[in-house]
This record gives sequence, structure tokens and C-alpha cells, in this order.
Amino acid sequence: MFDNLSDKLDAVFKKLRGHGRLTEKQIKETMREIRLVLLEADVNFRVVRDFVATVSDRAVGQDVLKSLTPAQQVIKIVREELARLMGDGEDNSLKLAAKPPVSLMLCGLQGAGKTTSCGKLALKLRRDKRNPLLVPADVYRPAAIEQLKTLGRQLGIEVFDSTINDKPVDICSRARRYAELNGFDTIIFDTAGRLHIDTELMGELKGIVQAVAPQEILFVADAMTGQDAVTVAASFNEQLPLTGVILTKMDGDARGGAALSIRAVTGKPVKLVGMGEKLDALEVFHADRMAQRILGMGDVLSLIEKAQAAVEADDAAAMEARLRKDGFTLETFLEQMQMVKKMGSMDSLLKMIPGAGKMMKQAPGMQLPEKEIQKIEAIIRSMTARERMDHRILNGSRRLRIAKGSGTRVQDVNQLLKRFVEAQKMMKKMQKMGPKGLKGMLGRGGQLPF
Repeated sequence: MFDNLSDKLDAVFKKLRGHGRLTEKQIKETMREIRLVLLEADVNFRVVRDFVATVSDRAVGQDVLKSLTPAQQVIKIVREELARLMGDGEDNSLKLAAKPPVSLMLCGLQGAGKTTSCGKLALKLRRDKRNPLLVPADVYRPAAIEQLKTLGRQLGIEVFDSTINDKPVDICSRARRYAELNGFDTIIFDTAGRLHIDTELMGELKGIVQAVAPQEILFVADAMTGQDAVTVAASFNEQLPLTGVILTKMDGDARGGAALSIRAVTGKPVKLVGMGEKLDALEVFHADRMAQRILGMGDVLSLIEKAQAAVEADDAAAMEARLRKDGFTLETFLEQMQMVKKMGSMDSLLKMIPGAGKMMKQAPGMQLPEKEIQKIEAIIRSMTARERMDHRILNGSRRLRIAKGSGTRVQDVNQLLKRFVEAQKMMKKMQKMGPKGLKGMLGRGGQLPF
């Protein structure tokens, strides 16, 4: 989402890096360009005005003007203020410590992604060892009830039974009693939306709030709608005691204005963000990490957390045992790639590595990592079990057969084997380091650097 914004800010900062010392005039010109970049990104104009004023006040200080690296100082200030703008330092965790069952109510306009977010949130909570109950309270869109039931079946999470003939407030009240009697510690209410805000909708939502007293009232906003999402969020916040925001479709190509503006306008923290269509693509929002992504600095902490969530300790231990027994083979090479794929798309992972995203842009002819991995998988899967265990037996005729079987060229097979041999040499060096070396690469969440 922030690619365009990141590129434009990078272009602004490049001009700064060309100066050994900065003057107030140069900083003023930089602030003017930053203001234009943020406005083009659909950030609320009042938010832009306050942001630029704050950065300007800090940037013209003597610490910056007299610094040997003033450009870095200005970038540091922008990063800190971007993080503060999005709520850095605030507690944006879900309030789950109350007496169970804890009630979480999702609200917002139709089409923002409430129902899907309910399923994603339920999956996330279950992975955190909670026992959630999904409640479909949108009786005006029959497909919403069936959609939530379908999500529940996919996830193996119970969905409270309701029909379009029931009243939303009654559904929520009955669901709460059902959860109390059946041992559910968390309830997620999927409420109705409209194409626009109206009195009937707000009256119904207020009735649900009075009936179940939710610990969290989360406004679901479509990040692709930009300032419209911010305006609607402000309207909801005026009539409901919102506790936070879920931003959906953060993996899209919108300009990012909603993500940068919504906390400043509503005063409510962004708690979760949807980063893809898959049901596990719901992440906790970290303002400081998002600021780093916007400025092209990567997000290594989120990358580590993804690895820890994707790779179980038992799987890592089993991989280590196989490496000790059989050595590093094409079979274990393939297994490592499967582990990496569980973490998400390679494009999204590369953006979390400092500098990697920029390198990809500078080499437009370079093949996309996702396609490259698919090619490698096809080549290895076209090999026999014996060939995977011992690549040295791959003579010319075998390589030709593998190329035909995988729909690739012999040159592709040769290139893979060359890369594999290099990786194998590195693994041998790690093994010589003993258990610490292997655990450093294959400990919980560890991944081989391919």
C-alpha cells in the first residue's frame, strides 16, 4: 500500500543527503515537499498541517543544523513523528482480561470487510489459546449469515445459529447466554452495515451495545477508500463508544491516507490490520514498525514473528534431526522452502527486509521470487527420491529428463544445482560450529537464508 508514498519520500530525502550541512531554507523546502507528498497520499489536510508543523519545529533545532549528518537527523524525526501520528506508545492490545465471556463487537459500513474480519479475528484468538464463538447479527444481508457460517466451518469454530427473521439485539443477547452456558471465553459479534450512515443503523448498534456491554467496539474500515474511511470512522465515533479500529485491505494499492489519518482524527488506536485475503492475514498493528516500512527501513521484528508463528518448534527440531542424519539434501532444501511459504508471499516478506524491496525495484527484469520458488519446487519434485538425497548422480540425461518433467530448461536445473551446492557448503560450515550453529538457523522460527 505504501510503495508510492515510500518512493516519493525517498526522493525528497535524496535531495537532503547531498548536503553536508542544512540551512533553515533547505529544511523549509523539504517540509513543503513532504506536505505535498502526504496530501497526494490522501492524508487528512489537518493531520498533514499539524504533522509538518511538528517536524519543522524539531528539524530547525540546533541539534539538526549543526549535526554532521543532518539528513539522517531529519529522517529520524520524520520516522518518530510518523510513528507518533499512528499511535506509537499507546496500548492498542485487545481488552481480553475481563471476566469471560469477553464480547468483541465489529461495526462499520457494508463492504468494509466486517464478516471476513470476524473470521480472521476468531482464528487469531484461537491460536492464542482462546475459545471464540462467532455471532452473525446482520439479518439484512442473508449472505452475511451464511458467509460467517461458511467461515466457521472452514476454521472449525462454532457459529451461533441465527436467521434473517430474528432481531439483531435478541440474537446478541441469546448468544451471550449461550456462550456463558457452554464455556466460550470470547464472543465476536458481526453486526449489520449500510452503504451509508443512517439513524436506524445507529439505533440498532446502540441497542446491541446496551444489551451485551462489549469490552471492545471495533470499527472496521476499508483502507482502500482513503479519506472516506476516516470521515465515516469519525461519524461512528461520535455516536458509539469505539475502542479501536481494524483496517482491512492494507495489502492493496491505495495511497495509504486512511492508515495515516484515522487515529489522529478519531483518537482511537488502530489495533489490527488485514494484510491479505487469507484467513490468517490479520496482524497486530505496530505504529513504529509501520513508520519504518513507509520509509523503506524494513520490518525485521514482524518478519521474525511471522517465522515463529509459521514454524512449530517440533517441525524445526525434526528438520535439525534430519540434517544431522542425512546432511543438507535437495529434500531438506524443498522442506525449507515450504516453511518459508507458510509465512506469506515472498514479495511481502522481502518488503520487511531493509533494502530488499528497493533492490527489487532497481532490477525490474529480475524474476519475481514467487515464480522463482514455484520453478524450484517443480524441478525438485520432478526428481526421484534417490536424486533428491544425492544430487551428485544427476548426469546430463537425468537433468534433461527433470527439465522436461518440470517444464523448465536444462539451464534452470543447472542453475538450481549450482545454488544448492553453495548453500550446502554454507550448511557444512554451520555444522562445524556445533549445536549452536544449527540452532541459530533452525531454532524456533529459524529459516535458512535462501
